Amino acid sequence: MIKVLSALFFPGLLVMLFSRVTYNHVVGLVLTVALITASSYKGYTHAWWLIMIDAFSLTAGFWLSSKMRKATRSA
Repeated sequence: MIKVLSALFFPGLLVMLFSRVTYNHVVGLVLTVALITASSYKGYTHAWWLIMIDAFSLTAGFWLSSKMRKATRSA
């Protein structure tokens, strides 16, 4: 249960954090994908459905970070 909740929230939050730090939402996405790929390679992710939840969270985080970027540019 903890893996599902972590996969649901952490990738999206990481994308938003990295996007805020690097000032580029694409770089934030690439850094988060690299982190998830490394953890999957090390064997922390065993199921395809968990990878799909990660992908959903990445997509939501990318959408939120691009929306946040537009809001800060217009202000």
